[in-house]
Amino acid sequence: MAGKKNNKSNSKDTAKSKEEDKAGSSETGKGGKLKPATSINVRHILCEKHSKKEEALEKIRNGAKFDEVAREMSEDKARQGGSLGWKVRGSLNGDFEEVAYGLTTSTTSSPAVGEVKTSHGYHIVMVEGRK
Repeated sequence: MAGKKNNKSNSKDTAKSKEEDKAGSSETGKGGKLKPATSINVRHILCEKHSKKEEALEKIRNGAKFDEVAREMSEDKARQGGSLGWKVRGSLNGDFEEVAYGLTTSTTSSPAVGEVKTSHGYHIVMVEGRK
């Protein structure tokens, strides 16, 4: 009987893995390209100086959480962990938006980041959700 129980839990694990695979691939279409989104939940770290942006990026690469680095180093007035909230396409700076909409979703503890320079300074960008 113990063997049957293990088989059941293995099939549940397999089913769960398939669901997780579907969820993970829901943002990519054929050819691995991102499906078009009409809005994204975006965070950023804004630094006036390139050297400060590089320092923040190094902290993230070394395992620091994105939101914690944003609170510590971002020069943006709204320092809520760098959260800009949900933004619809067309509501952000063109270059910033292009980078942001090109990113896959990730978490603050393991962020997939992009970088862009705008008239405001140097940004490190991550996306937490896509619709």
